[in-house]
Amino acid sequence: MDKLRRVLSGDEPTPEEESSIITQINEMSTLSWSTRIKGFIICFVLGILLSLLGSVALFLHRGIVVFAVFYTLGNIISMASTCFLMGPFKQIKKMFADTRLIATIVVLVMMVLTFIAAIVWKKAGLTLIFIIIQSLAMTWYSLSYIPYARDAVKKTVSTFLEV
Repeated sequence: MDKLRRVLSGDEPTPEEESSIITQINEMSTLSWSTRIKGFIICFVLGILLSLLGSVALFLHRGIVVFAVFYTLGNIISMASTCFLMGPFKQIKKMFADTRLIATIVVLVMMVLTFIAAIVWKKAGLTLIFIIIQSLAMTWYSLSYIPYARDAVKKTVSTFLEV
C-alpha cells in the first residue's frame, strides 16, 4: 500500500521521510486508506456504468440528449473518483500541471459544450462531435498518468501515418 501511495502522490521520499509523511497524511485525512480505495472504486465503476447506460440509451433510440448527459456525467464522476486517492486539492493541482494542462482544458470545455449542444441547442450532430473530441481528450488526459504512454501513442500513430 505504501508504494501505491507514493506512486499516486508523485513523490519519491527518502525512507526516513516516508514514514513521517505518510503519518502526517493519515493524521490530516478524515478517511482511512481503505475507505479512500472503496470510494475510488465505487465512483469509478459508477462513472463507467453511467457512460455505458448512455450508450445503451443511444442504441435504444432514447435520443442524443440522454446519451450526452449520461456519458458526460459518467466521465465527470470517473475523473472525480481519483479525488478519493489523492484528495481534491492535489487532484486539481495535478490536473492543471504543465503536462496535462491542455488535455484538462479540452476535456472540461468539451464536457460543457456537450451539455450545451445537447440540452440548449438540441443539435445532435454537434453533440456527437463534442462527445468524440471529449473522448479523445479524456484518453489523452488519462494517458498522461501512465509513464511514457503518450510517447508510445505518438510513435505508434506516426508509424501508421508514414506507411
